[in-house]
Amino acid sequence: MKRRDFIANLGGTALAWPLVGLAQPSDRLRRIGVLMSTAESDPEGRSRIAAFTQMLQTLGWTDGRNIQINVRWDAGDAKRAQTHAAELLTLAPDLLVANAAPALLAAQRETSTIPIVFVQVADPIGGGFVTNLAHPSGNITGFTSFEEAMSAKWLQLLKEFVPSISRVALLRSFGPASLAARMMPAIDTAARAMGVQLITADVRDRVSIERAYDVFVRESSGGVIVMPDPFFTNNRDQLIALASRHRLPAMYYFRYFATSGGLISYGPDTTDIYQRAASYVDRILKGAQPKDLPVQQPIKFELVINVKTAKALGLTIPQSLILRANEVIQ
Repeated sequence: MKRRDFIANLGGTALAWPLVGLAQPSDRLRRIGVLMSTAESDPEGRSRIAAFTQMLQTLGWTDGRNIQINVRWDAGDAKRAQTHAAELLTLAPDLLVANAAPALLAAQRETSTIPIVFVQVADPIGGGFVTNLAHPSGNITGFTSFEEAMSAKWLQLLKEFVPSISRVALLRSFGPASLAARMMPAIDTAARAMGVQLITADVRDRVSIERAYDVFVRESSGGVIVMPDPFFTNNRDQLIALASRHRLPAMYYFRYFATSGGLISYGPDTTDIYQRAASYVDRILKGAQPKDLPVQQPIKFELVINVKTAKALGLTIPQSLILRANEVIQ
């Protein structure tokens, strides 16, 4: 059995695993510290926390009764994440939840003993957080967000949507150990097979995002793929506005890009990931050890299309995509 199938099979039954030998929620107040990579004002970040707390309540944990949840929001700022991680440790948490790699790194630097459940971390092995997905060592386990082959899927879907596309800009926050770097072989192979020219645009701030679009639109027949990164998540309004201004069809990695006005998105169901993370928190609070809980990959994915944006770009949505879409926004 392939590793992905093994982990996916585990993930599909995570919520149904028996709790034999684990204690029921006690009357003692348990403290959970949560590090979020979005801004506190971001409705998507708040919806993730809502899904997490609602599932905890279903499992018998109610904030303010037998648990206390303390959330800190870093808006993608690594220094702020480190400050918040240290601050949460002063509250003597029983467990930490970390959203995205910078928050997880901050939590890892602060403790090697307090259990940590991560969510939406692309490469926990490459990032040095765990040594093995099926049997993580130490105090860390959790849920990944993307696999390297997804980059080819994004290109295939964008080309299916707009067959005339011959050039695609890959907007990425790049480094030798980044997710974008690991995704390049798959998308390079797909691009050669489809006859699409890839143009990489490495950005690190809002100004460089503007510059990347300005350079790319000097030639025609183009599209954009925004590669996964907390920086892009926190600046999605700018990305969507630039694509609209330059009339570029763009592919994004989370549903809320499309619901906010982006053309098309394909990626994991984040609500499902946070609900599954709550199941791990429940198990750990009842006595399980992180090293005994396998790191899991996404098992639910969403294809979302924005009809209004397609019309504004003068695009006709292929029926093949309409039939496969999980959501079509009018």
